[in-house]
Amino acid sequence: MASLNVSLCFFLATFALCQASRRAAKALLPGGAYAHFAREAAGAAQLGACCLEMRMLVELGPWAGGFGPDLLLTLVFLLLLVHGATLDGASANPTVSLQRFLLAEASLPCTLLELAAQALGVQAAGALTRLYWAWGLSDLHVLQSLMDPHCSSALRTAVPHGALLEGSCTFLLHLVLLRLQGSLAVHRVLAVALLLTAAACTAGPLTSAFLNPALAASVTFRCSGHSLLEYVQVYWLGPVTGMLLAVLLYHGRLPRLFQRNLLYSQKSKYRVPRGRPVPGPGGSQTPEEGSRGRGPR
Repeated sequence: MASLNVSLCFFLATFALCQASRRAAKALLPGGAYAHFAREAAGAAQLGACCLEMRMLVELGPWAGGFGPDLLLTLVFLLLLVHGATLDGASANPTVSLQRFLLAEASLPCTLLELAAQALGVQAAGALTRLYWAWGLSDLHVLQSLMDPHCSSALRTAVPHGALLEGSCTFLLHLVLLRLQGSLAVHRVLAVALLLTAAACTAGPLTSAFLNPALAASVTFRCSGHSLLEYVQVYWLGPVTGMLLAVLLYHGRLPRLFQRNLLYSQKSKYRVPRGRPVPGPGGSQTPEEGSRGRGPR
């Protein structure tokens, strides 16, 4: 359990440092620079560092630390809850930033700035986490530090199957985000944490269920076993396709590209009133018919 305690301290230190950096950036930077760069960079760094440490526990913990799957899944769920509660509105995910752009909720320069911040954040997190492993504070960190230069691919299935899994899980994630867009933050955080934990349980053994192109590029693109093109197909094209399908299914169109609804017919909000029959000496007739029937006598 000593290795687990070291990892828990790492998680706490990561959350504390990223939260401190968010508060400092919020106080020193203009609102736009904080919202579209500093907040995204800190959120991506937090996510990337915790993902690398959690991946080490999943791969080495069962045989080197005696950790069971129930403990690991519980830890994943708790980490996701803390992430959702501390990101301060940042997505830390390129597909979510692209979704905001396609929904005309963010401009192209702001979206590009967010994507750059996310890439910078996960790369910085990878470098700092590997430096932390090199300190050898636990047996698992010593093993991970020795194995890291020869890491194995997170993709353990065929490329089409992996792309389908990543795309399907991302599709469900974005449907949940779209459906809960106007709900309370606590409901969104809980729903996303439950969904991502379920994805880690089902698709995790085959693709690691990143559902995040920037995170996947930082964690597994450098590992041997597959080519760069195969990684791009699974971890970039799969999630982006899933996001596009979710937006199309929910809205029926891509607001940034199409004004007309592509899937659903739009009904007029205004209903034309119909004339009601009124009793008269000649029987039931509509007001229009009655007015037409009267003439000069």
